Amino acid sequence: MRNEILAHLNDPAQLEKLYRTNKAPFKREFAALYPELKGNGLADFWHERLNYESDDISWGTRRELVMVVIGALLAGVVAKLPKIFGLDEEFFYSRNVGFIIFPFLAAFFAWRNRLSLAKIAAIAGSMLAGLICINLLPDDNASDTLTLSCIHLILFLWAVLGFAFVGDLTSNEKRLGYLKYNGDLVVMAALIVIAGGIMTGITIGLFSAIGLNIEVFYFQYIGVFGAAATPLIATWLTQTNPQLVGKVSPVIARIFSPLVLVMLVVYLSAMIFSGKNPYQDREFLLIFNALLLGVMALIFFSVSEKSKVKSKAEIWILFLLSMVTIVVNGIALSAIVFRIAEWGITPNRAAVLGGNVLILINLLLVTAQLFKVISRNADLDALGQTIARYLPIYFIWTIMVTFLFPLIFGFK
Repeated sequence: MRNEILAHLNDPAQLEKLYRTNKAPFKREFAALYPELKGNGLADFWHERLNYESDDISWGTRRELVMVVIGALLAGVVAKLPKIFGLDEEFFYSRNVGFIIFPFLAAFFAWRNRLSLAKIAAIAGSMLAGLICINLLPDDNASDTLTLSCIHLILFLWAVLGFAFVGDLTSNEKRLGYLKYNGDLVVMAALIVIAGGIMTGITIGLFSAIGLNIEVFYFQYIGVFGAAATPLIATWLTQTNPQLVGKVSPVIARIFSPLVLVMLVVYLSAMIFSGKNPYQDREFLLIFNALLLGVMALIFFSVSEKSKVKSKAEIWILFLLSMVTIVVNGIALSAIVFRIAEWGITPNRAAVLGGNVLILINLLLVTAQLFKVISRNADLDALGQTIARYLPIYFIWTIMVTFLFPLIFGFK
């Protein structure tokens, strides 16, 4: 993105096209470049434009609004398919919950980014393959491979959505933008859910006051359609109004990074005296891995907000957090190896082992890069590139667990 901005600095039309193609990375790179470009008339104009904050809320174009409404309604219809066709709800939702969300988000970005037919076909084909495979797996609730496939299918669909967001396989900058989008999406979706919860309480209360009990109807229809539409509506709002949560997400990352660091250190210390350990307690190991994933997500999101990170203290906090997370990962990994040595390999243990090894390698790369940033041998761009280049490896792993593990382990 940086080189493209410099190349088109004297071409207003191309610069405008570059900005509209991907606004967030453009703003980050231009902000980093501006001190060198200050005094250039066009650069000064863009600086003022990008730093002008409007109080108005943008609702996008009419076509965009129509598409979002149609997508939200279709998502609700998909969520109601078991009721419409009398399908087994447990069977449907355990396997297909991801298809209530991700196809419509992918369609939104494919349309917004004007992807080629070949890319749209690749996205649709990948999702269709996931839909067919997950629903053809044997209906055995005791099957570990079925559970693993259902869980990793969500991650697979998330990665396919990432391709729709990025639009190609080479842009590391856009991959970081995808991580930032996920953070903004969580914040906006949480706000919508809170507002929806308040509206639900008021609505049911008002109808109850006049003697009408609408709880069952409300939750079965309005509630289901609202829940299904929330990710798409939240995405639309964050993309048309980046200023809505653009300052909230970095603040959350800055506040919680040091708090999580302190919590982890205290937690590891308390674990020594608690008598609990992940070597013997399976449930504790699961909680340990969930903690690991949460901290990893916080680190990645903080790095994706690299344009907002200015102080060396913030880099040190991320570095120390990465170091402590490596310790957590090392404990979890050793516990998994211990359980495999004691009781043998199972689909669950193989999946957790592979995932933890990938996370450990990623953490080591990120920590090494953070150390280089601290020692002034590298900049934050190199750190972002390190994370972005590693993301496709997780995608490959989700493919293996989702589609190959059932075959490798004989659907056990």
